[in-house]
Parts: sequence; C-alpha cells; structure tokens
Amino acid sequence: MQIQVNPGDVDHSDAIETFVEEQVTHALRHHAEQVTRVEVHLRDMNGPKSGKDKRCMIEVRLAGHDPIAVEEDATSLYDAITKAAGKLQRAVQRKIERHEAHKSTP
Repeated sequence: MQIQVNPGDVDHSDAIETFVEEQVTHALRHHAEQVTRVEVHLRDMNGPKSGKDKRCMIEVRLAGHDPIAVEEDATSLYDAITKAAGKLQRAVQRKIERHEAHKSTP
C-alpha cells in the first residue's frame, strides 16, 4: 500500500510519518488488497496560535471505487491523525458494505 504524507505547513518528523503509516495501515488492514493509493495531508490551521487547529485529511483510493476522503481537527497532530484514521476505517467499511449489498441485490 502506497502512503504519501504531505506535511504542508506542519513541522513534521520521521516519527510523525511513521505514526501516520501505522495508523493508516491499521485502519485499512482488512481492505489493503483493494487500496491503490493513500494521501495524507497535515495542516496547522492557526500557525503559532493554540486551539483545535491541527488538521489531518486522508484520501484513499480503492480499486473500482471513487476516492474516499475524511478529515479531522484536533489540538494535537497525533490526535487528528488517530481520529481521522478511525473515520477512514468506518468510511471504507461502509463503502465496501454498500457495494457488496448492491452487487447481491437482484
């Protein structure tokens, strides 16, 4: 699975990239064979100001499906990544379940 991390204006490190890869890989573990590409965009919405300003947007492309995108804002980058990965897992599962239900309907 190819995971591309775009750090945007966020100070990032190898630790952040590793964390992103772990979270996304875990979230997509049941559907990894269908995933063709994953893009993760990280942003600091307010710069040096504090608050719920860290954003993680994840877009996944599944073979034969339209892209699925989720995003999450949080006070820390790690929280935003974790929550976005959870949303992604649920969104991919729903998409696949709907597709399977549609295929099995006469």
